[in-house]
Amino acid sequence: MDRTGMPVKRVAVALAALVALAACTSGTGRNGEHTGGGAAPPKPRNVQLPPRNAGFDYQIGGAYPPPARVRIVARDRSADPARGLYNICYVNAFQAQPDARDDWPADLLLRDKAGKVVMDGDWDEALLDISTPAKRERIAARINQWVDDCAAKGYDAVEPDNYDSYTRSRGLLTADDAMSFVKLLSAHAHANGLAVAQKNAVELAGFKSRTGLDFAVAEECGAYDECGAYAEAFDDRVVVIEYTDSGLEKARSGFGDRLSIVRRDAQVSTPGDAGYVRE
Repeated sequence: MDRTGMPVKRVAVALAALVALAACTSGTGRNGEHTGGGAAPPKPRNVQLPPRNAGFDYQIGGAYPPPARVRIVARDRSADPARGLYNICYVNAFQAQPDARDDWPADLLLRDKAGKVVMDGDWDEALLDISTPAKRERIAARINQWVDDCAAKGYDAVEPDNYDSYTRSRGLLTADDAMSFVKLLSAHAHANGLAVAQKNAVELAGFKSRTGLDFAVAEECGAYDECGAYAEAFDDRVVVIEYTDSGLEKARSGFGDRLSIVRRDAQVSTPGDAGYVRE
């Protein structure tokens, strides 16, 4: 399971936005790599987008029967989709799980100048090194095997997590790197008939024509006053997870008739667990 006992992840959005703008307005990346942007490849006609303003449940901490009136479910890639609903397959695409770090070639883990692996300290996850086209291709080849599994199981969409890993990279990765990488994942997913979600990173929402991303999975956009930016970029095709009552109230008061919103506990636990919350 890619996210067991999942607390809330937030980043320094203001800093990230500055980095994103600096990276994305330039026509070249590191080592003179041309980034250009350009339109993403056209989507196959069989890619289905999630319904707007539909009942939603976020089950990446463990699958269980969806509550009544739920039409959209997100689950970890290890789980099966929920029959008859719109299903989103969660994949940790930009970082290595603690128990899977040794499965990655050493040169695909991001390292600082001293050769030390750069970590996401909140999760004890190593950042993947998406800094060059060659490394992005190699990492994408591995992640896309998981995407293939999602498609084979019957999922409708994929949610590549940690799109914002560049904000935790100590300046070693850029927003341009993240977008170039997710574009590879989007193209492969679309070829398999899957829609692709932008996970967080609100500062990059306006670049969907470049990345090929189709809708958004936004954690705490109500709490952080970000729901409007996602709604505008993705034409209200946004699923929202709030982890506090106040965040839920803000999301519902501003976008309750437009977006798909759920309140979950920070551990994303299952019914029967002491801390389980779903509203």
